[in-house]
Amino acid sequence: MTQPAPAVWRPVILNPQDIEAESFRIIEEELGPHAFSPEQFKIVQRAIHATADFDFGRNVVFSPTAIESGVKALKAGCDLIVDVQMIQAGVSVGIQNKLGKGKLICAISDEDVIRDAKAAGVTRAIMAMRKHIHSSPGAVYAIGNAPTALLELLRLVIEEKAPAPALVIGVPVGFVSALESKEALLAAPFPFIAARGRKGGSTVAVSMVNALLRLADKA
Repeated sequence: MTQPAPAVWRPVILNPQDIEAESFRIIEEELGPHAFSPEQFKIVQRAIHATADFDFGRNVVFSPTAIESGVKALKAGCDLIVDVQMIQAGVSVGIQNKLGKGKLICAISDEDVIRDAKAAGVTRAIMAMRKHIHSSPGAVYAIGNAPTALLELLRLVIEEKAPAPALVIGVPVGFVSALESKEALLAAPFPFIAARGRKGGSTVAVSMVNALLRLADKA
């Protein structure tokens, strides 16, 4: 006897806005009590939403002026510099363009960066950080993949006295220097958002950048 086909499961909530709202409700409920300010929690909530990983409710650290400085810079039309094209592809450029004339910059695949990195025997991420540090003072940086980019940015500002960023979102993922680069960021002389430990990545960086852009758009 032929068995009846199982019923196809269908979601109860179909509207995208309702799905997001319900996701945020679940995150807030499951995360429970926390010490984040309302603005900080919007950043953390987006990171958890993007990854379904509640560790970001425990390992994200904000410097005291991180949100204020990032929002102010974005509203003023600062450049947004990212370490990889995956972040570049995910940023809400519509909101960034609405805020000002700042550029969204990713130099990792620029011909001169590739050439100079090979000649110097360093990563392209390092050379990409060097390329715009002086031409984009007061930029917001989002580093989600390359610990060497974060370490080089710190070196440029601390040792070479390059212009300080308005904010650095430092969430590189991995096993080699990722944890160490973010621990170094915690002592930075400029505003930062860091995800301690090995976890992070482009998805996390994009979620944090877009959350910050939304905050700037409403400020």
